[in-house]
Amino acid sequence: MSAKHPIISITGSSGAGTTSVKRIFELIFRREKIEAAFIEGDAFHRYDRAAMKLKVAEEEKQGNPNFTHFNIAANELEILESVFEEYGRRGMGRTRTYIHDDEEAKLYGQEPGTFTDWREFPPSDLLFYEGLHGCVATEQVNVARHADLKIGVVPVINLEWIQKIHRDRSTRGYSTEAVMDVILRRMPDYVRYITPQFTQTDINFQRVPIVDTSNPFIARWIPTPDESMLVIRFARPRGIDFPYLLSMIHDSFMSRANSIVVPGNKLDLAMQLILTPLILQLIERKKRVS
Repeated sequence: MSAKHPIISITGSSGAGTTSVKRIFELIFRREKIEAAFIEGDAFHRYDRAAMKLKVAEEEKQGNPNFTHFNIAANELEILESVFEEYGRRGMGRTRTYIHDDEEAKLYGQEPGTFTDWREFPPSDLLFYEGLHGCVATEQVNVARHADLKIGVVPVINLEWIQKIHRDRSTRGYSTEAVMDVILRRMPDYVRYITPQFTQTDINFQRVPIVDTSNPFIARWIPTPDESMLVIRFARPRGIDFPYLLSMIHDSFMSRANSIVVPGNKLDLAMQLILTPLILQLIERKKRVS
């Protein structure tokens, strides 16, 4: 953690909605005139797409059918931690981009499934990470200890699967069966490496559908925000003005002393009300020590 060079880390699995949450942060940054350096978690995969296929096949031959990007061994988390550490100490660091699709390939002039060269961060007020492993803490690596504000994005598991199936079919051309195979492969690493991160976070945003999602593999539509509730859990609720939040977000209520439940269509409002003062606190602290 660093008062002078703060780090915000957003963590959640594939299909959880971290990219949507990132857009809300970008809106806050623009409104408050905050310059952020951005890291995508995919930039720290250990293997490009072709090499990952070979590694998965190799692991299968050795009796491990569950090697996926969720596994810490499939990622350069030591490098990620060193980037966090250097940014917190000096406000400097580097990242790269993993090219997902043809649109990004045109932008960067490279094939999908490859990495760009490493590049230095531009001057910034804070560092913003969004990806799979932003709050990992194991015996080998501890990324979480370097972040000043840690956010978990955690739909209930069936909703997460529905969102992933629809995204991967529509934007990546995968069949439902192919996405199901990926989900099954990822389950052991999901349990080992993804879910433990949500005990490291300062705030979790968990979207809960209020329609039937019993069989996510046949769901024709993703439940809409109007068909969802949002459970927001604070690890340290002291200092959070819950009466103010309840008054500003209609139809919200407290489910526990550290948790507020709001309508799913109030996600943007809730995040801006909660996160804007926390981000401004980081910037104010930065100014005091600069």
